[in-house]
Amino acid sequence: MILGRTERMVARRYLLPGRGEAFIFLVASISLAAVALGVAALIVVMSVMNGFRAELFDKIVGLNGHAVVQGYSGRNITDWQAIADEAKATPGVTSAIPLIEQPLFAQVEGRAEPILLRGMRLADLRQTIQSHVKAGNLADVTPGSSNVAIGTGLAESLGVTVGDYISVLNPAGQSTPFGTAPRIVSYRVAATFEIGVYDYDKAYVVLPMEDAQDLLLMGNTVGMVELRVTDPDKVTQILAPLAPKVIKDGVLVDWRQMNSALFQALEVERVTMFVVLGIVILIAAFNILSSLIMLVRAKTRDIAILRTMGASRGAMLRIFMTIGMAIGVLGIGAGILLGTVFLFFRQNVVDLIQYLTGAQLWDPSVRMLTELPSKPDLLDNIVIVVMTLVLTFLATLYPAFKASSTDPVQVLRYE
Repeated sequence: MILGRTERMVARRYLLPGRGEAFIFLVASISLAAVALGVAALIVVMSVMNGFRAELFDKIVGLNGHAVVQGYSGRNITDWQAIADEAKATPGVTSAIPLIEQPLFAQVEGRAEPILLRGMRLADLRQTIQSHVKAGNLADVTPGSSNVAIGTGLAESLGVTVGDYISVLNPAGQSTPFGTAPRIVSYRVAATFEIGVYDYDKAYVVLPMEDAQDLLLMGNTVGMVELRVTDPDKVTQILAPLAPKVIKDGVLVDWRQMNSALFQALEVERVTMFVVLGIVILIAAFNILSSLIMLVRAKTRDIAILRTMGASRGAMLRIFMTIGMAIGVLGIGAGILLGTVFLFFRQNVVDLIQYLTGAQLWDPSVRMLTELPSKPDLLDNIVIVVMTLVLTFLATLYPAFKASSTDPVQVLRYE
């Protein structure tokens, strides 16, 4: 929208408060603040939702892989090496890791907690856990050493630290003439780790595969083969050639099937929050509409004088559309700045509110992640800005057309 020099001057004067027009300026300021808050809220919420999904995906997939081949009805896989070789030969598959996962119980001096025992080959164990170690030395976890690494949440629940011992109970022990005797093995805690997902940190006990096989009396079998691919979003297409080759040994399940309910719920919540907060921007647009209507009514005589001096209808239209768009653009800029600052200090804000209110706003046991995540998305931000600009533009149309249609003869006749 190209404005002439006179039009720019008039628009600038109307944006600033005149004598007796403080109320109009107040309404316009409130409109600007509403736009800023709406844009900031949308940017913050969408960034947090994107960050939550990305963090959850990275941590879940980082520990569980993009897909697994697991035995039918919970049976162990005997010919796991052949499956691993077939998987590695499939284009797009980057790794195939044999795993053992078994829910058991751990106890320490009367305390008992459900755990998820995970057995891994030594190289895979160190590659997966090393970057998450919080205390102790993962190098001490070696086959036959009776050393394990456990999650920080589990260590807290059991009241143990590095160097303490825990007893792991396997109900399916050896058969005796008097029935099945549970197998109880004592392990030393050599390291504690924090993945960042509450459910994992609260349950995982990680140890070498040989020790897990010995505890569970599995021989040389494994529970599953974990697969990683080059593109997680195309995991189904990449693993399609592998599925028929492993069907005799087990079923192939990818990350979408394993966590479908969780990620679908996140997507529904993301769309819902966008719609709800979009209504805030719509309300801000109505505020701009009302402030412009009030401005047009207050400046009716000025508009009539300008028309008699030669100002065209188009000039009046451009002036009042420029005023409304200026409020919207300034609000968008303030909203982007406010949202960026909030995202930068998001965890500090959460901690401060928790400290002042005594309420736990971010409970890891409910939210799954230990900290409030954030991942701003350029496309989302562009959509937010464009949507706000469109609503602001639509809000300026009626007042601008009303101003341009002012009849100077009718107005000045009664002035």
